[in-house]
Amino acid sequence: MQGKYYNKNVNLTLLCLTACICQNLYAATELQKHAVLLPTLKVEATRTDTDWLQTPASAYRVEQNNNDNNLGVNLSETLKGVPGLQLNNRENYAQDLQISMRGFGARSTFGVRGIRLYVDGIPATMPDGQGQTSNIDLSSLDHIEVLGGPFSSLYGNSSGGTILTTTKQGEGRDSVELGYAGGSHHKGRADMILQGGASSANEPSYVVSSSYFDTDGYREHSAAQKVLSNAKLTWDLDDGSKVNWIVNHVDINADDPQGLNRQQWKDNPKQVNDAKNIYDVRKEISQTQTGLTWLKPINDQHELYSMVYAGHREVTQYQSIPKCAINNITKLCIPDSSQLNPRQAGGVIDFSRNFYGTDLRWTGKDLLPNTRFTAGLALDFMDEDRQGYENFDSNGKYGVKGNLRRDENNTLWNLDPYLQAAWQFLPTWRLDSGLRYSNVHYKSKDHYMNAGNGDDSGEKAYQKLLPSAALTWQIRPQLSSYFSYAKGFETPTFTEMAYPVTGESGINFDLKPASSDNYELGIKSENDFGNFTAALFQSQTQNDIVSAGTEGGRSTFRNADKTLRKGVELSWHKNVWRDLTAQASYSYLDATFDAFVPEIVNLVDPSKPKANAIAKGNYIPGVAKNQAYVALGWQPETGLNAGVDVRYMDKIYVDDLNSDTAPNYSVTSANVGYVWKNNDWKLRGYARVDNLFDKNYVGSVIVNDSTKPEGRFFEPADGRNWSAGLSVTKAF
Repeated sequence: MQGKYYNKNVNLTLLCLTACICQNLYAATELQKHAVLLPTLKVEATRTDTDWLQTPASAYRVEQNNNDNNLGVNLSETLKGVPGLQLNNRENYAQDLQISMRGFGARSTFGVRGIRLYVDGIPATMPDGQGQTSNIDLSSLDHIEVLGGPFSSLYGNSSGGTILTTTKQGEGRDSVELGYAGGSHHKGRADMILQGGASSANEPSYVVSSSYFDTDGYREHSAAQKVLSNAKLTWDLDDGSKVNWIVNHVDINADDPQGLNRQQWKDNPKQVNDAKNIYDVRKEISQTQTGLTWLKPINDQHELYSMVYAGHREVTQYQSIPKCAINNITKLCIPDSSQLNPRQAGGVIDFSRNFYGTDLRWTGKDLLPNTRFTAGLALDFMDEDRQGYENFDSNGKYGVKGNLRRDENNTLWNLDPYLQAAWQFLPTWRLDSGLRYSNVHYKSKDHYMNAGNGDDSGEKAYQKLLPSAALTWQIRPQLSSYFSYAKGFETPTFTEMAYPVTGESGINFDLKPASSDNYELGIKSENDFGNFTAALFQSQTQNDIVSAGTEGGRSTFRNADKTLRKGVELSWHKNVWRDLTAQASYSYLDATFDAFVPEIVNLVDPSKPKANAIAKGNYIPGVAKNQAYVALGWQPETGLNAGVDVRYMDKIYVDDLNSDTAPNYSVTSANVGYVWKNNDWKLRGYARVDNLFDKNYVGSVIVNDSTKPEGRFFEPADGRNWSAGLSVTKAF
């Protein structure tokens, strides 16, 4: 009864909050009928051809020019203060950033899941929903759009949120920019950018960027090197069409310090989990991707868009899996344990992956009065050769590639037709709707079979019809509100299916896809008081994909019958005076298991569950209930600039049992820079300090880690650290 009473109080409080905000904004609008409006900001993520104020979704646009005073390596440097977005830096370049949106994707121990990523309209997410941010080049970035809530389902599978990055288009005179930045832990980043605009139609403008980054790492055994290159050619043709060609390549070599248990974190947060570094845990990544987009207006009513892409990715990862478990009395290997089990896939993951796809789209405007129609078809395909090897040699040395233990070919593909329609049926009322048939097809062919390890080949298909609808009411010219609903869909990734919960090897085809019902009520205001948003949301998920335990870097997953996410998000941004800007945001997220989840029996030792039972009402791990962000910046085009920001993150539960937490924290960052330029030259310098007050905190958690002794849940964040850089640009 207490839980129900609490939930009712929360709902009433949020409802009253929204009503009060709406009333105050309406009053403010009345007082400022003659105020000068802020510049109109277009949002492209929803494909509705509306400006920010009329977009019926939680959509946020971040301009990269406002984030120049940083090292330019991680997306976490740019995407600060976006409501509903939880973005944690693991201080581990082998595992990428930890990103979740409204709780979707929080289970990921590496990479990005449950959120769609795009670079210039080209997917950075595989058909199964596995993505990465490592190929996003911040040097050539123009802006980022973040789309949360129901309308993310327009992008199909695993779209609990969508992040769309757009690189710059070459413009003006040819120029070259050379820069170098350095910082704590021997961080160093050198980059070069070439760019230029087209002198006439049908000639390309271009941006070519390349950078090299290396660091010793904040923690022991966390050194990394990264080479990233990105090129974009743009043609604005005589017939009004626009063509973009993008090529991207990234190479990463990174050591992995892994997570720590609580005592290790308290004793020395910089230490590597494996104190003697026996396993030499690390990852090597190489990826090349290219894509072409074409936008063709046929006439005032019809428009065509097409996109094609292809890529190749190779990954080799060395894990900390022992050869066998040791008998504490005899000090000898326990038979059939760990890699002595014939069905164990080894301690080295090695795969080579080809992927490609296309998206074809037609848009019709005013075919009926005040309407807009879109019809499209998206195809994505992935073909992967995956091997597993022992991580020791015949002499018992770890950290090397040993005998083959897994060999399979995996293919995935989806073919998603989709429709969108918009109708301005009254001057101040608009209806947007969408329908997408999302389907993902998995197939695995096992080439590794011997005594005790049979044929694990198999295939499975998941599909779901995803409707969406939104109603927008323009209350005043500077104030609008909307209500939206959509069905969401998320399949397990091939990585999540790679290991069954109750066995050692084989594909876990027992995992079901998650489906969700998502609701959102929002208001937006754009006036002299600034840009303001408020959104109430709720997501009810069936068969949610949750962690079933992680040990030695190997993760398993299962389904939870029901989960519930609900909360409120607020944001505000204003040009306070001249070049002084202020920004604030707040997110509240109540994410819980909404039904009892039974334990999974351990077939090796039935006395110990493989995955514990989860009580109804437990909080979903990896998710902060409260987040807040405040920033103040002085950002003139030239001369001295400076900024300061404060970020608050609530405590985070580390497992489904809510047995421990990563404590809440607040961190402060400050930066200062100077820009000088004339007709031919531009000089930019900066210096910044992050974690200004040297807070000892946990940056992210490894959800449900079951490695003994205790769980190694904690990934410590850096203490006080600094960076500084200088760049010179010459125009020709």
